[in-house]
Amino acid sequence: MTHADLEITAELVRDLLRDQHPDLADRPVRLGARGWDNQLWRLGDDLAVRLPWATGSADELLRKEHAWLPALAARLPLPVPVPQRLGAPSARFPRPWLVTTWVRGTPADQVPVTRAADAAAALAAFLTALHRPAPHDAPAGRDRGGPLADRDEAFARGLAAATDLGLVDDPDAVRAVWQDAVAAPPWPGPKVWLHADLHPANVLTGDGTLCGVVDFGDLCAGDPAYDLAAAWLLLPDGAVDAFHAAYRPAADAATLRRARGCAMARVLSGLLIGDAGVRGLPGGKPTWGPPARAALRRLVAIAG
Repeated sequence: MTHADLEITAELVRDLLRDQHPDLADRPVRLGARGWDNQLWRLGDDLAVRLPWATGSADELLRKEHAWLPALAARLPLPVPVPQRLGAPSARFPRPWLVTTWVRGTPADQVPVTRAADAAAALAAFLTALHRPAPHDAPAGRDRGGPLADRDEAFARGLAAATDLGLVDDPDAVRAVWQDAVAAPPWPGPKVWLHADLHPANVLTGDGTLCGVVDFGDLCAGDPAYDLAAAWLLLPDGAVDAFHAAYRPAADAATLRRARGCAMARVLSGLLIGDAGVRGLPGGKPTWGPPARAALRRLVAIAG
């Protein structure tokens, strides 16, 4: 069931809480955001309810967050939405849903970082804390955190689409960054925990720096390069080197090459989703375009 089949309202959220978590049902309920997979409803001042509405995979992702994120959250230096309750599918709403803590801040695609040094240090500390070896039964990453060669065809399709729309001026330079990343030696270490979806809409800012990270639905184990790519999309000009200097253990040259390729793949996605938003197409988000264009400029400059 998707958003086309069921309208989610404050009344529905209250009814679900009364049925399954009545101690929370008297709190004020108001819409927080409509995301890619889920709707987010504020529950008082310190909690939120997340309900899947747009994709079939969201059910599995919510259950994964409930199972794994509470233990990880305790060691992370930035606030994250810690799962508190899991709602079961029912006659009122036939999908699982989640009650989490509310994280204050504004998505970075809406209010970008301005305090570069502080943000670089905050991102490095967050990923240093997150990127610990994952247990053998940690969730797999679908197409995230694995060999970049597995995503070669998808990258080529994205580049072709972005070029056809006039979003990329120099496709050869974009392709060169990706091919260099694919040719880099693979990650030799153990698979580490990854957020695996660190684009600007999932990182919160406040007072010019990073103040939270949300949406751990793609949490998985894999190559840390996939998360390190976020520095090019989240940080202002001149801050990426400071991020890498602070991240531990320091990334080797091969990991940086793979990270640049991952960043370029994220750039293409951001360009296409941003363009769709400007044109008013379903699923489009116009705020995704500017950070993608800034990251594209930085990545091409490095390659040049």
